[in-house]
Amino acid sequence: VQLVESGGGLVQDGASLRLSCAASGFTFRLYAMGWFRQALGKEREFVATISRSASATYYEDSVKGRFTISRDNVENTVSLQMNSLKSEDTAVYYCAAGAGYYSSDYRTYTYWGQGTLVTVSS
Repeated sequence: VQLVESGGGLVQDGASLRLSCAASGFTFRLYAMGWFRQALGKEREFVATISRSASATYYEDSVKGRFTISRDNVENTVSLQMNSLKSEDTAVYYCAAGAGYYSSDYRTYTYWGQGTLVTVSS
């Protein structure tokens, strides 16, 4: 099983970034997918999740209206479009796959990527 994130980088306040996560080694369409982040010195935090069929999404309050999660069950990828970035969005972003219902609870996710660093300078 592999989840490989890409797309992180250093941007200025107000900019946009698109993170991608390529999945392999499991039946992607049967898994809910999520994005989490962890800032330096802080606990891991839920960002967004999407159901297996992409019919439902759920976001952490601070990113609602700015971030959009999407998935492609043919290409086995999940993406996170991040607009209007703020310095408080600076973190390592992880994608994760969970066999159950889409959830904000990290304990429901089985597979995790290595993370990609997003740095937003003010």
